[in-house]
Amino acid sequence: MTALDFTLERNPFGRLVLTLADGTRHEGVTPVRAFPVAAPLEGVSLVATDGHEAAWVPRLGDVSGPTRDLIEQELASREFVPHIQRLVSVTSFSTPSTWQIETDRGLTQFVLKGEEDIRRLEGRRKLMIASEEGIHFLVPDVHALDKASRKLLERFL
Repeated sequence: MTALDFTLERNPFGRLVLTLADGTRHEGVTPVRAFPVAAPLEGVSLVATDGHEAAWVPRLGDVSGPTRDLIEQELASREFVPHIQRLVSVTSFSTPSTWQIETDRGLTQFVLKGEEDIRRLEGRRKLMIASEEGIHFLVPDVHALDKASRKLLERFL
């Protein structure tokens, strides 16, 4: 494990407090992943309320104990990216269209404004789909979807 040159704790109001090795305290820091999709465990910045980086964690896996737990809890509360498991239906093959989907968090629907809101990640297997409401949905592996879902999705790619 890597020794960190800071400590991290929650104040009575639930906000993260970062204390650097020189004693400087930053109340209300926010952890931000450098590469949230491509390398979620590589590089986490602890950003102060003024928007500047106060500390850097090169690898989240190297952080142990309560500090890692605090960072992961805060990241989980900020990041909401449901994984699409199945496309149930789409209202139209032109956009905008309403998609009925099954995710790892249950059934839902969203409006796809345009085909440009579907982005390919890491080659051709992984997709990020942005809804009209600003929620991002992840398709971890297009080839893992059932045949009917792939057929619907292909109409938009």
